[in-house]
Amino acid sequence: MGSQRILAIDQGTTSTRAVMFDAGCRPLATAQKPLPQIYPANGWVEHDPEEIWRAVLEVAREVIAKTGGVEGIAAIGITNQRETTIVWDRATGKPVMNAIVWQDRRGEAVCASLREAGHADAIQQKTGLLIDSYFSATKLKWIFDHVPGVRDLAKAGKLAAGTIDTFLLWRLTGGNVHATDATNASRTMLFDIHKSAWGTDLLRLFDVPANVLPDVRDTAGDFGVTDAALFGAAIPITALVGDQQGALVGQACFTPGMTKSTYGTGCFVLANTGDVALTSRNRLLTTVAYRLNGKTTFALEGSIFNAGTVVQWLRDNAKMIAASSESEQHAAALDEAGGSNGVYFVPAFTGLGAPHWDAHARGAILGLTRDSEAGHIVRAALESVCYQTADLLCAFREDGITPSALRVDGGMTANAWLLQFLADIAEIPVERPANGETTVLGAAFLAALGCGIFQSLNDIKAAWQLSFRAVPRMPAERRKSIVAGWQDAVARVTHHPAR
Repeated sequence: MGSQRILAIDQGTTSTRAVMFDAGCRPLATAQKPLPQIYPANGWVEHDPEEIWRAVLEVAREVIAKTGGVEGIAAIGITNQRETTIVWDRATGKPVMNAIVWQDRRGEAVCASLREAGHADAIQQKTGLLIDSYFSATKLKWIFDHVPGVRDLAKAGKLAAGTIDTFLLWRLTGGNVHATDATNASRTMLFDIHKSAWGTDLLRLFDVPANVLPDVRDTAGDFGVTDAALFGAAIPITALVGDQQGALVGQACFTPGMTKSTYGTGCFVLANTGDVALTSRNRLLTTVAYRLNGKTTFALEGSIFNAGTVVQWLRDNAKMIAASSESEQHAAALDEAGGSNGVYFVPAFTGLGAPHWDAHARGAILGLTRDSEAGHIVRAALESVCYQTADLLCAFREDGITPSALRVDGGMTANAWLLQFLADIAEIPVERPANGETTVLGAAFLAALGCGIFQSLNDIKAAWQLSFRAVPRMPAERRKSIVAGWQDAVARVTHHPAR
């Protein structure tokens, strides 16, 4: 048992990574490759599926080589950027076009027409989702409506479609398995989360042929085996999970009310709601947390479109910092000098997510004065991530979810200043685990569960360890004042003048 290993693949928005874990899900080796973004038009975001596939093979082979070869690998778990959509030829495996990324906004016109036609309530009731081009349905519709010949090929049964997990599973199994799991399916806006099946009326509404969609399976279980030619032997694939649900598992949030927040490209707050698919009154999303042994556990989710991208913008576009780590130094240096000096940064680069859901909002820096400096803007950018998280947690509380602590993970959580400001603004203890890479860890946990190395969720609970904790300490009047400034800034970008 001790010699067994788990290979976890984390295909994200900005990078592709593989981590080899031992039988106790402790990391042994890591490999990672950046993933370039493609911007064909304003608001459009794409990825090259072939580049993703090459990167997956490269990083997987690298960690296999680093840890003694393929022998002893018990299973593979895959976690992935959700909603990103690919359609490919069943015979050749070749995509009909680039993947349309979750951030892409080209489906907004379809969303607007669906809202105007009065479909919002029915769609939310069945899928748990609000109508938005964030989800896969409008991306699929766009492909079928705009790529010549694709709809006819689909009707002839010659095409397959799916999210990134499904595409990778197809390629890894040599085209033998076309499947997804319930977490990824629940992010398509085509899946009835109450019936745990594709919704016939939803497929009709978005004009998506049923025959292109994958089989929906439990989050941990049998997903076939890899083509032996890829890694030198056939390896069982025993888990697929969307990245945010992977992080929920990696944070061991298995009790209703337990909540995690992941800070990557975007920020995603998920709260476990047990076997209750709670309908939000505050524009949050109801989603599948995981499905194990045929039983679905649900979550409530709030999505922030831009978190890590704020720091990337400061570094790559504005050139205000040379490295992401410098942002913490800038922010901390202003603690005794009035903070951000009344400057607010609203990072609506691709609109605002929950609880605003405003696709037309655009980013803004407000409150600049003659004595404003780059450091104020850098700090305001970091603060914006915390303000947005606090907005979400307020919505969660109004929906009846009152977590005792917020478990955080993702690259930004290396910033201790950020975590303290988050605790202060959100008025909640913030906990960072010893292993902050909880998304890929969740995939490993689930793969271990799927292949029998782990026997139950209790084995995952036992593996979670606390590393850092921040508790609220900001005076109430100070918090109230600066939050009011943030709310005013958001109101300014969500009120749209003529453009």
